[in-house]
Amino acid sequence: MAQFGVVLATFGSAVTAEDVPAYLSSVRGGREVPPDLIDEFRRRYDLIGRSPLIDITLAQCAALQDALDSGHDGEDMRVVAGMLHSEPSLRGALDDLADGGTERIVVVVLAPQYSPIILAGYERGVAAWRAEHPDVDVRIAGAWHLIPEWIAALAERVEDTLARLEPDVRLRIPIIFTAHSLPRPVVDRDPGYITQLRDTAAAVAERLGLANEQWSFAYQSAGHTPEEWLTPDVKDLFPAFRAEGISEILVVPLQFLADHLEILYDIDIAAGAEAAQAGITMHRIELPNTRPAFIRALAAVVERERAGAASTAVS
Repeated sequence: MAQFGVVLATFGSAVTAEDVPAYLSSVRGGREVPPDLIDEFRRRYDLIGRSPLIDITLAQCAALQDALDSGHDGEDMRVVAGMLHSEPSLRGALDDLADGGTERIVVVVLAPQYSPIILAGYERGVAAWRAEHPDVDVRIAGAWHLIPEWIAALAERVEDTLARLEPDVRLRIPIIFTAHSLPRPVVDRDPGYITQLRDTAAAVAERLGLANEQWSFAYQSAGHTPEEWLTPDVKDLFPAFRAEGISEILVVPLQFLADHLEILYDIDIAAGAEAAQAGITMHRIELPNTRPAFIRALAAVVERERAGAASTAVS
């Protein structure tokens, strides 16, 4: 019996174009999905082939399990994956741990910046499950956007990419940190979330020794709804770069932790095509996925939450 359980939670994903209708229906809370939206997402999945998000999340669980097994102080821990809108589900992951006798569980959302308002789906899911299992201490980990291990892991990804560039390009290439755009009315309810995003970018830039003029912050992956979404989109920056004679840029997603549609299509295909049209070569960091530095960051989050849970239990 594991004394402490960890759920690595993420939004979930369709895997192939065939999964798109069911996935979008879940995202929209069962409301009817417009046929043109289904067609557009199927087109995107056809272009990338498949989303590896679920496979990578399961691999992250296995890597984190190994790290915790080799580094903990005697307490048995078990790591599982839980998705909001695909299988394996968040509820199923919590059930699995509870059925095995685990009485303390932390849900680590695989997004370093966290807002209980903006990411309310996780809050609702955990709260509903908790109401049915009052004997289990389950909590969601708070934001971990500035823990040293995470900043080091992201900086490592940037350094590895820069090392592959020609020396003259490496010294002058603009670095654009990107985050998922959000509807402005949603962000207005918790503006501190955007502060977390910008603080992550600033911390990585400082670790890399970047001057202020070497980096900027932009959004990506704006949704298909009529309200205003946060800007600038990364693609909005291309004309100004080209006007300045800049022909190569580096995109650094600072919120996404595994390859999936928002990276493989939104950045690599859609933004990449617009960059090429503007005469710009767009480079992108490899995502953390299962890199050891990133797994160390996840382990640090778990240890922080485990220590907090233990102190709460004692008090």
